[in-house]
Amino acid sequence: MPGHSVGIPCPRLVLDHLAITARTLEEGVAWVRDSLGIEMPPGGSHPRMGTHNRLLSLGASDFLEVIAVDPDAQPPAVGRWYGLDSFDDSPRIGTWILGTPDIANSLAHAHPDSGPAIEAVRGDLEWLISVPADGSMPMQGAWPTLIQWPSGPLPVTRMQHRGCALHSLTVRHPEAGSIATLLQPQFSDPRIAFETGPLALEATFDTPSGRRTLR
Repeated sequence: MPGHSVGIPCPRLVLDHLAITARTLEEGVAWVRDSLGIEMPPGGSHPRMGTHNRLLSLGASDFLEVIAVDPDAQPPAVGRWYGLDSFDDSPRIGTWILGTPDIANSLAHAHPDSGPAIEAVRGDLEWLISVPADGSMPMQGAWPTLIQWPSGPLPVTRMQHRGCALHSLTVRHPEAGSIATLLQPQFSDPRIAFETGPLALEATFDTPSGRRTLR
């Protein structure tokens, strides 16, 4: 799998969140409720992308997001992120998102289909996130999206925590070995495993009702 090679060392990446894509926000929230026994807390809307979400803290530094097209929003001038323009399936973990302090530098080391960094807004919060022009996800979501939050406390510190924490994430893809190799110089997390096989993202959580899995 090709990547860009530059002389500047890439900053370390950290797991930021998992994004559950759904046809409607209600479907995504119901899937989490049925699978994890947890009600997703409120989130907000993204005017530039015409989407809305729900957000759940998974601890001090990562969180779970359910995101879908907002039927009340104006259609965006660009492709909606996370491939939502063409999403017509049951809810699933669409992709995983890694945080970086320097998204321009990180994108120089990333998969070439990652797209540019664009500005995103939710309420009074602004950030940078990698989105291909057509809104698609690199390697169908197996390659992570990159995000850079503004300086200061991470947004997760303002989200509701309901006793749920990520135990493990398995990234399954025919080129899983190449994904792991390309990420290895800048990313390491013992909770993340890569397996060669048909595309799937599978996450296991420790919840108040025991260990539960989204698959």
